[in-house]
Amino acid sequence: MNETSYWLLRCGNQLLTPVDMAAGNIFLHGQASDFGGPEEVLLVGEWKGIPCYAAEFDALPGNISGELMSARSLFNLADAEAVSLATRAIQLLDWKKNHRYCGRCGAPTTMRIPEYSMLCSACGLVVYPRISPVVMVLISRGDELLLARSPRFKPGVFSALAGFVEAGETLEQCAKREVREEVGIEISNLRYFKSQPWPFPDSLMMAFFADYAGGTINPDPSEIEAAGWFSRNALPTLPEPVTIARQLIDAACSGSKYSEMIS
Repeated sequence: MNETSYWLLRCGNQLLTPVDMAAGNIFLHGQASDFGGPEEVLLVGEWKGIPCYAAEFDALPGNISGELMSARSLFNLADAEAVSLATRAIQLLDWKKNHRYCGRCGAPTTMRIPEYSMLCSACGLVVYPRISPVVMVLISRGDELLLARSPRFKPGVFSALAGFVEAGETLEQCAKREVREEVGIEISNLRYFKSQPWPFPDSLMMAFFADYAGGTINPDPSEIEAAGWFSRNALPTLPEPVTIARQLIDAACSGSKYSEMIS
């Protein structure tokens, strides 16, 4: 692997970034030898028409220059194309790291390319990258939006409701169940907005609009720290623009119809 390429390098759950991140570029540029000749690299796509690889280090070689940043911090500095490629890289690195051994018999696994699967040569189990579907719902009541905050959020930040899809559950069933469990109300007129891969840890976020159909807000204290109705003209602090949650809220406030937002 001697060609000059783009690279996403991870060490200790942080990403190494170039000193100059002009034009939304968050990837290092060079040959494999410039980065210590990493082993078991993953081809994750292309950036600006040039191959982009990902690799993980236990400790960075001393000759590499750059700054280590958390993925969440880095995403706030990058454009949508870069975030999408970095998301794929992080999810593949996690999959490779978490499935070095077979979950059925415990034997070592080997990676198969280009389909990206981990094969157990002992029992034949094949493991593909894990994708966990998450439904997000933004509920409206006239001019008001229902927003809530988790104890895990940054101070003061409110967002739409969200939860993981359970086994045997449709997206529609998940949306209604999560809203009922988290804030105790009912919804109707569920409309799809769009989706976003999100590597924390391996999610596929699927966002919906919904209408309030009844009930009184009663937050589940194990999930929701605070929840309430907010006027579109007086919203609290919202998630970062890179998130689908922010895009969903912005679309609701702009008056854009959901059907116009699906690409």
